[in-house]
Amino acid sequence: MGKNILKNKSFDFALRIVNLSKFLISENKEFVLSKQILRSGTSIGALISEAEYAESKNDFIHKFRIALKEANETRYWLDLLEKSEYIDIFLSESLKKDITELIKMLTSSINTSLKNK
Repeated sequence: MGKNILKNKSFDFALRIVNLSKFLISENKEFVLSKQILRSGTSIGALISEAEYAESKNDFIHKFRIALKEANETRYWLDLLEKSEYIDIFLSESLKKDITELIKMLTSSINTSLKNK
């Protein structure tokens, strides 16, 4: 799996999260959850980009593992936003589909890196 695919998907997801945060603030005047999901949802791609210049294989794996944790946290915030009715089920399912794909890609990359260590 190409690193560029993961990098591009995480960037596109971050853009969706930025727009979600803007929506939550402007339409719902929701400032706490919007900040939480903005932080976790955009840090995934930042960590993937940072891993490009990792100092070592272990550093690369470490950054991807942190990105995986952030992705899992983002999924939690999406569930909470849906259940608290800040976002509808259609938006939630669409975003959860994307984050699940990122989680699978990160997990696969970590596992491959560990095998090739």
